[in-house]
Amino acid sequence: MFPRASHGFTLVELVMVLVITGIMTAVVAPKLMDNSDIQARGFADQVKVSLRYAQKTAIAQHRFVCVAFTASGITLTINAAATCPGTALASADGKLTSVVAAPYGITFSPIPIDFSFGALGRPSFNVQQSISVVGVASAILIEAETGYVH
Repeated sequence: MFPRASHGFTLVELVMVLVITGIMTAVVAPKLMDNSDIQARGFADQVKVSLRYAQKTAIAQHRFVCVAFTASGITLTINAAATCPGTALASADGKLTSVVAAPYGITFSPIPIDFSFGALGRPSFNVQQSISVVGVASAILIEAETGYVH
């Protein structure tokens, strides 16, 4: 005769699936609820892209682009002069190009020093600058000679 075909799951199999699902939920759910690491990485990526944009804009428009930092944000302003004002928003001849604000609880550590990219894309400092965002392992680096942001 033919063996009897199985048409479902046993009670033991169903209980094991429920137990495994419960364990996975208990382990994975807290990690999904805390997205501060994801937000910190996203902010660091936005800062990196904004700095690249500032350098490319300085080269394309053959002007100075001022980069001003706060504890939790970055502001880019195009200026005709080599010196940047105390705050980029207060510039009389400056054109505001970009403001990136960090999500709640995400900050720079320490607050970076304000600088500008010159008309050739080179930054106004003489040594490589490192920008760190709290919660992100790798720092954003700006090369002094070329202005390359990585």
